[in-house]
Amino acid sequence: MNRRLLFVVNVDWFFRSHRLPIALKAKEHGYEVHLATEFTAYAEEFSQLGFRLHPLPSMRGAAGLLRSLLSLLTLIKLFRRVEPDLVHLVTIRPVVLGGIAARIARVPAVLSAISGLGYVFVDTGFRAWIRRTVVSRLYSLALGHRNLKVVFQNRDDRDEISDIAGVDARHIEIIRGSGVDLTTFCPSELPGGKPLVMFAARMLRDKGVLDFVSAARMLQNSGFALCGGVRFALVGDIDPGNPASLSREELAAIASDAGVEVWGARPDMHRVLPLAWVVVLPSYREGLPRVLIEAAACGRAVVTTDVPGCRDAIEPGVTGLLVPPRSPQELAEALKRLLNDPARCSAMGSAGRALAETSFDIRGIVERHMSIYAELLGGGGA
Repeated sequence: MNRRLLFVVNVDWFFRSHRLPIALKAKEHGYEVHLATEFTAYAEEFSQLGFRLHPLPSMRGAAGLLRSLLSLLTLIKLFRRVEPDLVHLVTIRPVVLGGIAARIARVPAVLSAISGLGYVFVDTGFRAWIRRTVVSRLYSLALGHRNLKVVFQNRDDRDEISDIAGVDARHIEIIRGSGVDLTTFCPSELPGGKPLVMFAARMLRDKGVLDFVSAARMLQNSGFALCGGVRFALVGDIDPGNPASLSREELAAIASDAGVEVWGARPDMHRVLPLAWVVVLPSYREGLPRVLIEAAACGRAVVTTDVPGCRDAIEPGVTGLLVPPRSPQELAEALKRLLNDPARCSAMGSAGRALAETSFDIRGIVERHMSIYAELLGGGGA
């Protein structure tokens, strides 16, 4: 009988963009692949790929005690019904609630993927402190399974969660991001015409979208020599399920400003990113941002923040520049330096492509996961 592998992810589009290659390789290895998530648009596609689907109520956004308990009970029932040999938990709430449910349901093996700590560890104020305190306690329960691997994308997250939950080093792996297909995301020369500076991510405050807009306006109003010939674009959509998301009205107000273009979500980022001279992500904290490794694979210089996750995705001064978080002025200055030096942009892009080839190739990421699966299942693989 094939081993049963159950992915638990908060929403289907995240699974599609960040874990689908792993699931496909697992199926190729003979695993019976199950997917439990909130389905928005991709259920038919996943069903055609041969995955067994289990719809979950939304596990995103703010959640009170009752809603969390209901989600926990739902997962316990699901695990007992499916009887997976291994559950692969992805994103914060599935990791926390799924980890606890897996212990109660006596699932034989658990892989918990910490792909960033999210707004809970970025937000400020008394309520945010309360949420962090509660989540920290829950992590210690969720990551207490005897046959467990916890995959982190950067060392800062590893150190913080390991300290909170007391995870033994034997149960920890660091895998730098979810990988990039180097045959799809390909390098190219900088495009002609007006230089384009691109922010590509969900429209979340904690990804620094408003800092990007502020920096763009500073450059446009500063007398910067190239400002009349530079374009600025936001690529991505709002995320109503995330408390940090801009509203439709806020994004429309930005779109009405002729200085910043709003392109919306794009499914063809391998064609979109090469349009830019510089790709920007002034986030406040990440796991390891996919857009930065995709930009590197496309041979584009990046400007990002000196925070966990973001700084792990580049070689500072070689493939891109680091700036402090929440600092539109320093972001604007960094962009000015690169826009005034096309040769440096090209050199950083070439170095970024080399970094992507050595560190972010999706094939290596997938094989690392297959090895972890085999280890958790006693070396027998599928």
